[in-house]
Amino acid sequence: QVQLVESGGGLVQAGDSLRLSCAASGRSFSSYPMGWFRQALGKEREFVAAINWSGYSTYYADSVKGRFTISRDNAKNTVYLQMTSLKPEDTAVYYCASKRLSGNYYYASRYDYWGQGTQVTVSS
Repeated sequence: QVQLVESGGGLVQAGDSLRLSCAASGRSFSSYPMGWFRQALGKEREFVAAINWSGYSTYYADSVKGRFTISRDNAKNTVYLQMTSLKPEDTAVYYCASKRLSGNYYYASRYDYWGQGTQVTVSS
């Protein structure tokens, strides 16, 4: 069993920055890829970013590329999502997820554990 706890969400203005954190426990954190997804009200959950076990490889949705940065600290069992130049369309609940060892990084079905989510609201 894996527990994931997100933090760092909040209400910000367009153009601001925010950093989300996800603290993991329950299995060898450093062995597994991690990802961030988001779900806006009335929309499906969508991929935001992912990172491999070492942090060497990262993956981003086109909508956030150049603005968001995913990173991890395996010593702290924590993955981060640094968000800059935030836009109102970034408003959503953001979820941290732990990925299975195999499979595509972009599909939610490849992730087997999820956090409870943290709300990010960007006002215009």
